[in-house]
Amino acid sequence: MDTSLLYHRLFQVLRFLLVVGIIYIAYKLILFLTPLLYPFIIGFIIAYLIKRPVDLLEHRARWPRWLAVSVVLTVVISLLVGIATVLVAQIIIEIGKLLEMLPIYIDQLSNYTKNFISRSLQSSLYERFMNLYSNLDASYQEKIQENVGKTMTRIAQTGTNITKTFLGGISHLLSSIPNTATVLVISVLSAFFISKDYHKIIARTKSAIPAEYVSKASGVADDLRKALLGFIKAQVTLISITAAIVIIGLLILGVPYAVSIGLLTGLVDLMPYLGTGAVFVPWIAYAGFEGDFRLVIGLSILYAIVIVQRQITEPKIVATNVGLDPLLTLIALFVGLKLFGFLGLILGPVLLVVMNALRNAGIFRDVWTFIKGTPPI
Repeated sequence: MDTSLLYHRLFQVLRFLLVVGIIYIAYKLILFLTPLLYPFIIGFIIAYLIKRPVDLLEHRARWPRWLAVSVVLTVVISLLVGIATVLVAQIIIEIGKLLEMLPIYIDQLSNYTKNFISRSLQSSLYERFMNLYSNLDASYQEKIQENVGKTMTRIAQTGTNITKTFLGGISHLLSSIPNTATVLVISVLSAFFISKDYHKIIARTKSAIPAEYVSKASGVADDLRKALLGFIKAQVTLISITAAIVIIGLLILGVPYAVSIGLLTGLVDLMPYLGTGAVFVPWIAYAGFEGDFRLVIGLSILYAIVIVQRQITEPKIVATNVGLDPLLTLIALFVGLKLFGFLGLILGPVLLVVMNALRNAGIFRDVWTFIKGTPPI
């Protein structure tokens, strides 16, 4: 091989390793700094999202910037707290009604189970088991009693572990409240100070970076902002469609509290894996125990309609609002699910959006050009 060609290939390999090293170091820095700075990252995101209304109040209404930031932040926080309060209050009301009816449902289920066992199983199975047990040798009977004892011990231990885990989760939740409140306060305060001096901070940052990179970074940031807003819009659209279908279906079936159950099902639809099944599957099972087969058939059909429409519309709606190809979005959802579990359903499209923004800004082309560059003589 020609010496100059070999030298060129070695030069390209070294540059490729340099790029990989920079990406790895950046990845490690992000992992190290994110836990330390995430309240300020949240504050910067809030400041970026409220930039337009703050600028509008500052330039059109001639308000001082600190006043515009204060008003916009107050309105945003009030809306979020109000929505959360309404949702939590509605959920508490529904849970209270459920807790009132739960003993009745448990008694009905228990009576149904007892009647079923006494009618079809108790006499025949119990007699067969006792006849079989009495004909066994004493050693086998002792072995059976020993195994039954071990099984009951394991069941008791499992119940104890579940109780400990549940109580530990509650304790962890309560202990995390002060930290969460602190993070929220710091995030809001940092959002105020960042938004108040937003343009100064951006100007100082741009002055320290070459103009070419500033232009590319601005393009990436704009693409990510549009994609984020589009993703939120897509999720709101999907859960709205689910809630509307469920409400209409429940009204047709004559189910009480159809609107509340439909809205709750729409919110539950955000949960990966479980989704609307967390509502429909237990409900269908209970209706089956009650012998209400009309409701079982109706809920099953409604559940199938919700699942089918979600699978058909999700790739299209997400792709349309985020600005991606539907096929690539479907691939990103599946690959994300396989690599990261249920979080991959969110991470997959997000990573695809980031890669698309970097491609539009020409980052990949510039990196490839850098790797292919001509070595100095």
